[in-house]
Amino acid sequence: MPINSFDQYPMSWKPEKSSLKRPIYLSLADLLEKDIVRGHLTPGTKLPPQRELADFLDINFTTITRAYKLCEKKGLIFAITGKGTFISPNAARTITISKEAGYSDIDLAFGATFEQTNFMVVDTIQEVASKKSVEELLNYDHPAGLPHHKTAAIKWLKPLNIEASTNQLAIVSGAQSALAISLSSLFEPGNRIVTDFFTYANFIQLAQMYHIQLIPIQADADGMSAGDLDKICSKTNIHGVFLMPSGCNPTAHMISDHRKKELAEVIKKHRLILIEDEINALFIAEELDDYKQPMFNLLPEQTVYINSTSKTICSGLRVAHIIFGESLSKKIVEGIYNINTKPSSLDIEVVSQLILTGKAHSIFKQKKSLLKEANEIYNSYFPISNEYENPLSYFRWLPIHSKAPGLQVEEEIKKKQVYVFHSDRFISGGQTSDKKYLRISMAATNSFEELKEGLDRLKIHLGHLD
Repeated sequence: MPINSFDQYPMSWKPEKSSLKRPIYLSLADLLEKDIVRGHLTPGTKLPPQRELADFLDINFTTITRAYKLCEKKGLIFAITGKGTFISPNAARTITISKEAGYSDIDLAFGATFEQTNFMVVDTIQEVASKKSVEELLNYDHPAGLPHHKTAAIKWLKPLNIEASTNQLAIVSGAQSALAISLSSLFEPGNRIVTDFFTYANFIQLAQMYHIQLIPIQADADGMSAGDLDKICSKTNIHGVFLMPSGCNPTAHMISDHRKKELAEVIKKHRLILIEDEINALFIAEELDDYKQPMFNLLPEQTVYINSTSKTICSGLRVAHIIFGESLSKKIVEGIYNINTKPSSLDIEVVSQLILTGKAHSIFKQKKSLLKEANEIYNSYFPISNEYENPLSYFRWLPIHSKAPGLQVEEEIKKKQVYVFHSDRFISGGQTSDKKYLRISMAATNSFEELKEGLDRLKIHLGHLD
């Protein structure tokens, strides 16, 4: 029995000992998870020290350690040496971004891509399906992509000034699959990858699945700090970097050309692997003078370059391109074979025909025009000037004054029949941020009138928050 009474002792978490069942560490971890989900323990809460909790429950110290470790692996809590253990920012629910089934409110959250342009794909699908050779596309051949499909991909990526051949390219089922291949093929559990402080939520979730630790770095106006990256690599064993240079999801922040070169020098110096996710690059390549080339050209033997047709042509066809140097080729191709992420050759044929006939460019132009109009509408409601945000981004990054937990903010806005994502979902490390934002989707509503209505409701609500 503990010597001292804890009845009046202030503790952030006092689980009921009578609720514990054997094995106790599993039962304790389950209680902790339930209290997080119920909102009894909010993000950032400091948990009792392990020895203190062991005394309170009158159980072995190592039992607490095992329970905490289990919750840490689930991403529910994180530890800072010398400071303690805390509830993670995204612990209350999974942060994976996906469409909510049956959702009927105004959607300013989901990463849609103007699905109303999909009718422009239908004729090509019918043409491909009517060809005598269509049966050959139903075979499982060339898991990395058929040669003529790769040729079409290189043509599609030509405006990006990327220096690569078809031998360096593979076709996979969407950018998310490309990220999974990159992590599973090139990294080991326990490896560390540097990311922007706010980064792609599904990449955070993938890293957790593969037990890879993300190390966040704050960005300045030009993007991730090369100096900070160099300092971290000098002190800690870092294995890779994840960047979205043409518009980070969620912040829409772009990396300037001169910062790309500075980062490339640091990555080369420390022999890191760069995952360069460039699904937004085509929208700015011909729009901005500062776009010169992908980082892949600066680090061809250390970079996995990812570009998806989901944002530019059609999201439902799930076609993405991975480009890699010779030194990474064997592991990447093995990963493609082992994970089996090859999209249907029928889908790839449709995308290839769209590219070769010029229809893909027409679709792209239409999406680009819609993006311009959507961003102009957004700017009319929230005229926040930031020259380093992608002006043709599918998302806007709206600063807010409320310091309430992210889930609470989302639920309050939901009462206005508007669905948004709070910045807490996109925090890549175990830290919290004093600055709070909402990620606003430009392409999820059914019409621009609906977009205006959602932004109007949001503006009124945020006025109340101020």
